[in-house]
Amino acid sequence: MIKEPNIYAVIIGSEILDRRREDKHFEYLSSSLAHIGLKLHASFIIKDDKDLMQQTYTMIHKDPHAIMFSFGGIGSTPDDLTRQVSANVFGDARLYRHPTFEKDIIKRLGERAYPHPIKMADLPKGSELLFNPINNMSGYHLSKRFFFMPGFPEMAQPMIDAILSSFMPEAQPLFHKGFIAHCGESTLQDLMTKVPKEIELSSLPMMNNGNARVEFSLSSKDKDKLENEFLSFTKFLDTQNIKYSLL
Repeated sequence: MIKEPNIYAVIIGSEILDRRREDKHFEYLSSSLAHIGLKLHASFIIKDDKDLMQQTYTMIHKDPHAIMFSFGGIGSTPDDLTRQVSANVFGDARLYRHPTFEKDIIKRLGERAYPHPIKMADLPKGSELLFNPINNMSGYHLSKRFFFMPGFPEMAQPMIDAILSSFMPEAQPLFHKGFIAHCGESTLQDLMTKVPKEIELSSLPMMNNGNARVEFSLSSKDKDKLENEFLSFTKFLDTQNIKYSLL
């Protein structure tokens, strides 16, 4: 498993983009990652479009540090494109009948498994199943890095929990320090340029009754270095008599 992964979420569903459904995957995944000291590198909501899906998966596949959580499109209807697109990008462009999944589908549906639901067992080469506790219609993963789950949150969420407990690296805790200052971003910009690369910086401009404010935060796995760097900002604000409140 990658020690410091770049974690991507790909949420597939035209129904989300045209507001027929509300996305619930981003919030659950991002908060679940935060509980174990990890965070998303990027998140995409895209429509059920083969070319767009292939471009998105290909970009992620090119990142050697990528771990991907993909939601939606693994059913058996014509708009369920994920299985074939994932085979195109991560496999040999062919789908193979997974014997265990095939048996699960037949056990659940009997004759109704044919001709369409049984297609859900056709997966990219090397796929391993992700258990679905709701109805045993599995998701799947490739190389323990690329995870494909249903679009239904009640099915995907227990899969996320299982993935995080079974496959994700133990992360160092990430420490945060922040404040809201009664000034604009430009006031702090010179100090920002001196922040070392191992400390993540976030600066969000705000307005309060027409007055400039900035919400500023620093994050790092090195608690002492974070404290020292944050102190340089609060000392500057104190010497400039700029009001601020800690977050």
